[in-house]
Amino acid sequence: MDPLRSRSPVQELLAATATVVAASGDIVREHWHKPRNIRHKGPKDLVTETDVAVEQFLRERLKAVVPEAMFLGEEESATQGLQGLVWVVDPVDGTTNFAHGVPFVATSVALCQDGQPILGVVNLPILGELFTTASGCGAHMNGSPIHVSETTTLVESLIATGFPYNIAPHLRNILHQLEAAMPATQGVRRPGAAALDLAYVACGRFDGFFEFALNPWDTAAGILLITEAGGRVGRMAGNEVFRLGDPDILVSNGHVHEFLQGMLKDAAQCAAANQ
Repeated sequence: MDPLRSRSPVQELLAATATVVAASGDIVREHWHKPRNIRHKGPKDLVTETDVAVEQFLRERLKAVVPEAMFLGEEESATQGLQGLVWVVDPVDGTTNFAHGVPFVATSVALCQDGQPILGVVNLPILGELFTTASGCGAHMNGSPIHVSETTTLVESLIATGFPYNIAPHLRNILHQLEAAMPATQGVRRPGAAALDLAYVACGRFDGFFEFALNPWDTAAGILLITEAGGRVGRMAGNEVFRLGDPDILVSNGHVHEFLQGMLKDAAQCAAANQ
């Protein structure tokens, strides 16, 4: 049977989306060796002409893929809600990395229905890795299936985290989290691009990831990657279902999830006791 004829409608849609996202990587690579045109959205929150160019490219091209879908993009339509059918897009996740020539840069695109990701693509254009997923279709990197790790203990786990631009409200908690995680795990990494972190959990490079104050465009594609790769997506405390825009996120390979939650709970109690 012709494999193209055997694709489901969502697989066809994913293939079309992945083609558009991969093409947007040409813009990032073209700008990579050029001088950066940088402005500030906040004291630490940067935006470059590359962010804007990639978002405009994706807005135009994705409109042709699903004409009826709305568009929620970090740079030019951040107030668009999640109701209905919506493209959720971070054109350059890791803008600070990009501005400094650090290659941990991602483009994250998800198609969501009422806040639930249907399909997702995370492209790492400088590193040459394209992660794709659709509900019920598994997760892939450059066309090959991926799966979360089989690590079962914290001491063997490589964990990632991130720091929000508005760090002051979270600083005490973050310092206690790091104080707990560094001796308890094999290591803690902070690449500076949440979409990359989530993709790395999905393909088994990281065993878990947690962060405060992420936006829907940071996580929409990545959480579906992890779910379809056999991992677990939730909150730092309790068994709450993670929803796009929640104030914190914890993801893992599933095996170390409760251990990470316990560690983060202890860190939160220490932070509260030391206020």
